[in-house]
Amino acid sequence: MNLLLRFCLELAALAGIGMAAFQAGESIIGYAFAIAAVLLAAATWGIFNVPDDPSRSGKAPVRVSGPVRLIIELAILLGGSLAFHLAGHSWIALAHAALIALHYALSGERLRWLLKQS
Repeated sequence: MNLLLRFCLELAALAGIGMAAFQAGESIIGYAFAIAAVLLAAATWGIFNVPDDPSRSGKAPVRVSGPVRLIIELAILLGGSLAFHLAGHSWIALAHAALIALHYALSGERLRWLLKQS
């Protein structure tokens, strides 16, 4: 269930990032900003991995340490919360941030594993 929660949080973060990026431009520029921001965040999430991460495929196109991966995850997830707030959806931002906290509270074993990977 926690992996499903993380997946939903990832999708929501991408949605928030897209919404905030869209508002940074007008008409076609907003769409271009939104597409670029979502693609950059999704690519970062998918490319930078810890080898043999049991919560992922185990494949690491670009290998990073566990603490670096954790920083990337938090930056994208919390960036999504911030993006919701900047897009004018503060209650969604708060709910998203609360669910992120719940996810990591339920991920103690994975957090310990990540922090040991260098």
